Amino acid sequence: MLSSASSKTADGAARQLRQREGIELVGLTSAASRAFCEGFRWAESKEGQWRMTVSRHPYDVLTPDVVLDALASVEVYGDGRLLALSSYENRVYQIHLEEPFQGESVVVAKFYRPDRWSDAQVLEEHAFAGELGLAEVPLVGPLAPHGATLHHHAGFAFSISPRRGGRLPELDDGEVLEWIGRYLARLHTVGAKQPFTARPAIDVASFGEEPRDWLLAHNAVPLEVQAEWTKACATALDQVRAAFADAERAQVRRLRLHGDCHPGNILWTPGGGPHFVDLDDARSGPAVQDLWMLLSGDRGQRQKQLGALLDGYEQMREFDRSELALIEALRTLRLIHYSAWLARRWDDPIFPITFPWFGTPDYWRGQVLVLQEQMEAMQEPPLVA
Repeated sequence: MLSSASSKTADGAARQLRQREGIELVGLTSAASRAFCEGFRWAESKEGQWRMTVSRHPYDVLTPDVVLDALASVEVYGDGRLLALSSYENRVYQIHLEEPFQGESVVVAKFYRPDRWSDAQVLEEHAFAGELGLAEVPLVGPLAPHGATLHHHAGFAFSISPRRGGRLPELDDGEVLEWIGRYLARLHTVGAKQPFTARPAIDVASFGEEPRDWLLAHNAVPLEVQAEWTKACATALDQVRAAFADAERAQVRRLRLHGDCHPGNILWTPGGGPHFVDLDDARSGPAVQDLWMLLSGDRGQRQKQLGALLDGYEQMREFDRSELALIEALRTLRLIHYSAWLARRWDDPIFPITFPWFGTPDYWRGQVLVLQEQMEAMQEPPLVA
């Protein structure tokens, strides 16, 4: 079962550690407490008392010195100013440089989660980013110190990218959606030129069946909810398989995708429009995968948003309307995959702190209801545009 460490806050953890070890930390904010405690986790002793133990998660050794040494190993020298950026899957830092590198005075270093992607898979992501750059698709790709985009230091694979600012796009603005649609079409035009050979596809097996089997094999679902969740998951996956089979009969084309195109991975600059970030989840799949996460609200609102996206998309590239029947199936796969992702990452101290609601019986009862709602949604007529 998942650890109940999730019930402890970062501030409480820092406070107990200070009391126990006599450490005085003045003026710590909640964020600082979280960072301070990231190398610790809670465990229950035989006496039933909660205590903190040193975590053995690989990122525990990724200290600021290691980060700066990694950059120095490829002759990119930070001046000591580091800012940890929001990222759960990897560790990402904004770093000011002593001297500009390839015209950049501030860069972003990404340290890839160990054992998630192979070097070949990361390099294929980087090659895709390079193709998009050559096609002038606005995307933040990696720099190439020493002629390479992927480097290794202290057991970590890492890359360095230029810093690019921006804000979340206004997705209730039709002109913004149309603009994003045009850029997604350009991204897909490049993505359709050749397939991935190392990176996986978005499919029922890897996004639905394998995550479900992992959760059950590791007793991640509480016994009092397990039977109900397993039944709901099985029924939902049957409907997903049927939707994918229909798409195959309709000869829906697979292409290289962004893969995780939600609003947080699109940065908007006034006058400059959108640019895409984070190809970390790039996979092959149907084009609609990069559109549906930009839709929200009730059916009418989603219909309107989809219309604006496709108005822009089809200025640059044809869109196969039969793909729209996959939206709710893809959403269902993401829900199952997301639960397994949280469970797999629970040994990373930042996950129990950030997602304290995960893993409880109430969480899984909520997932049962969500899956039942998805079964109904998959039986409804698809959106039209």
